[in-house]
Amino acid sequence: MLHLHHVALGAHDVEALANFYRQAFDLLEVARHDDARGVLRSVWLGLARDAVLMIERTAECRAPVHGVGAGPFLLAFSVPANERQNRERLLEALGAAIESRGEYSSYARDPEGNRVALSTYPLAMPTEAPT
Repeated sequence: MLHLHHVALGAHDVEALANFYRQAFDLLEVARHDDARGVLRSVWLGLARDAVLMIERTAECRAPVHGVGAGPFLLAFSVPANERQNRERLLEALGAAIESRGEYSSYARDPEGNRVALSTYPLAMPTEAPT
């Protein structure tokens, strides 16, 4: 079974977005890259199973996604059920108001407008690929 290698997010303010994900989801910085002029181009943050969240500088704007959008539209982070409320408070303290809540997930937006979620949904992953 293959696993996720990286997810990349475009950002107008790479440092601010990386700081948000570090603080909100306890992600550790694993690398940062400058462009040829020495200006910050990207910050990479470690995820589970050796995957990376790459925050990459962009000048482009995109329309905000509401509900289910085309292509990637949400980053959901697993959180123990007994920590969900504290994580919600942390998101709100970081300026990411909780937009909606479901039985298992709480939804907000990062500083660039990307949808993020805290999820307590129990995943039962197979240990082997089906044959």
